[in-house]
Amino acid sequence: MPNMMPNMMPNAMGPNAMPNMMPMMMAKNAPMAGAQVSPPMVPSGSVITPQGGNIVAVPVAEESYVENILRLNRGKMASFYMTYENNREWNAKIFRGIIEAAGRDHIVISDPSTGMRYLLLMLNLDYVTFDGPIQYEYPFQGGVVTNTTPMTTREEEI
Repeated sequence: MPNMMPNMMPNAMGPNAMPNMMPMMMAKNAPMAGAQVSPPMVPSGSVITPQGGNIVAVPVAEESYVENILRLNRGKMASFYMTYENNREWNAKIFRGIIEAAGRDHIVISDPSTGMRYLLLMLNLDYVTFDGPIQYEYPFQGGVVTNTTPMTTREEEI
């Protein structure tokens, strides 16, 4: 079949007849030859169903973890008591600064007098002190305990 265009076939009526266009059939949403297929983007922590959809779990409430308590107190001055094992220069160190951010494994503070920012690892954190009252709330027995929730006295519990 000399001098023929792709997707064209000669007519069965003879060599000089007009060629018929051969329809190009592709499955809907099928990838092109040589194209790579990437998996769909899903939010981190979501569950992918067998059909390819995803289920995004929304947290019900913040839980009482150190990083959540520090997040509730962003902007406050605090002292962070850290220990570093097997350190020849200093085994324990106190960092003082304003809480900027907190994650599962880290704390970001800034020293207002120098402008220096510190990224501290939770792994080394012993405890934190604050100069004044702190924001603190967590779910407890179906309710939310906050810093305004009244405390019970020992006599009321008995």
